Amino acid sequence: MSTHLTASVTPDVPSEASADATADLPLHGVRVLDLSRVFAGPLCGQVLADFGAEVIKVEHPGRGDDTRDWGIRIGKTETTYYNGMNRNKRSITLDLQSPEALRIVQQLLPQFDVVIHNFKTGGAEKLGLGYEQLKALKPDLIYCAIAGYDTSGPEAKRPGYDLVIQGEAGLMALNGDAGMPPLKFGVAVVDMMTGMYAAQAVLAALFRRERTQKGQLIEMALYDCGLMVTGYYGLDALILGKDPARYGNAHPSIVPYGMFEAADGPLIIAVGNNSQFDKFCRQVVMRPDIVEDPRFATNVERARNRLALAPMVTELIRQFPRDVLLERLTAHGIPCGRVAGLHEALTSERTQRGGLVQNMPHPVAGTTHVFAPPYRLDGQRLPIRNAPPTLGEGTREVLQKLLQMSEQALQDLQTRGVLTLPPSQPN
Repeated sequence: MSTHLTASVTPDVPSEASADATADLPLHGVRVLDLSRVFAGPLCGQVLADFGAEVIKVEHPGRGDDTRDWGIRIGKTETTYYNGMNRNKRSITLDLQSPEALRIVQQLLPQFDVVIHNFKTGGAEKLGLGYEQLKALKPDLIYCAIAGYDTSGPEAKRPGYDLVIQGEAGLMALNGDAGMPPLKFGVAVVDMMTGMYAAQAVLAALFRRERTQKGQLIEMALYDCGLMVTGYYGLDALILGKDPARYGNAHPSIVPYGMFEAADGPLIIAVGNNSQFDKFCRQVVMRPDIVEDPRFATNVERARNRLALAPMVTELIRQFPRDVLLERLTAHGIPCGRVAGLHEALTSERTQRGGLVQNMPHPVAGTTHVFAPPYRLDGQRLPIRNAPPTLGEGTREVLQKLLQMSEQALQDLQTRGVLTLPPSQPN
């Protein structure tokens, strides 16, 4: 029987309080089987979980997701890296190489709406988890497969790694200062964007299924998404017939626009139009002669003469305390801001007021920091229903409630290495 977005089986795995928190969320009633690991796939699952889907993450019984060993350790099985992509999920352990685990997935599948994985091309089919194989069990399944490269091309079987693709897609070539070697982004931006694009595709497929009662195969490639990140720089390169110049923290076409050093620290100044530049010269740095110079009167001219203007502006800004500049810039409607350290930003009053970082209970560490979903619906930030799960914390509860598996059957599977169980809760 077809299971649609509005008619899916209501999740019965989370706690009563968690279920109450989920009831009004857009994806309440949607179940997602997350077979992915590392970054792009798990981030896709986390986005869906944030919007209320019940996301069951399947992990290897021994090692779990690779990222449980990346970053700073939290408790016994989590790390900062893992926790960044796995809030609001449950974790179950299954050794997908075993026939028993495959049967469990097959038995679970009719109760799920979406499957996410990032196996290398052909890997899911080898395991018996390919689209056609699962579609036979769930005809309206939405199946999202994330790979490194186009699955129909000659590189289909190449593994995808964020840093490699940052290099291949030209992202490193547009990042950094002129005259310096190509530079990677500070975060795994290709993985991040692929995860977000994948979540968008899943949401679109769920909407389509509501109207057509049809499932869908979604294929995402890291390289494709990495190329999209180049945006207007990519279009510039096509028109120029060569790589655009690199400007570091400056803007390629708006001047002055970037990071500057005040007398006591860095700040961002983004002069977005000619009116703002007039105020900047007359009211902020007290140099009306600059804007009265025909070379700098319009942005087109400022960009053309940036080599003359930039050192002048840089030296002027260096003469003022940062707070004085920020006060003047703000008073005259010129976009600006402090350049904060990462820890400073995370612990700032702005971050705390927005509830963007929250402390959640942890069975070993006591508490753990968890980023809150960035979305607000009807004025309310989406809730953190579950902290990133310990390895296999939901194995017993999920399989007992969804498949009515007995404790003896679960113990037998644990003995054979098919899964691991969390300690039994005392009565």
